[in-house]
Amino acid sequence: MTNRAIISSPDAPAAIGPYSQAVKVGNTVWLSGQIPLVPGTMELVTGDIRAQAQQVFSNLAAVAEAAGGTLNSAVKINISLTDMGDFATVNEVMAEFLQAPFPARACVQVAGLPKGVAIEVEAILAL
Repeated sequence: MTNRAIISSPDAPAAIGPYSQAVKVGNTVWLSGQIPLVPGTMELVTGDIRAQAQQVFSNLAAVAEAAGGTLNSAVKINISLTDMGDFATVNEVMAEFLQAPFPARACVQVAGLPKGVAIEVEAILAL
């Protein structure tokens, strides 16, 4: 694939497995799932779901910027939560990072996430 580009930002956590922060093909960018890791230190954000979600969306925003867009370029967001009771708070945080009209979205409860975190979010951008 000649128009495939790997996107990476030092302002987002380094990959903790065999994947890229994002891949761009044409005008579409697939952002890998982000968990509440602090870039640079790779330490997990501790505390409530609001603090974790804010770090996750900050990480996604950094990768989106490295790809030449913003989170407002998102056409689809997938959210995984370990507790659906966090749904309303995550909605509030997402609204702090994106403007209407909002992208399509899915939110599911999962049994577990990497490093035992409460939230992981991935996105697809159209630039």
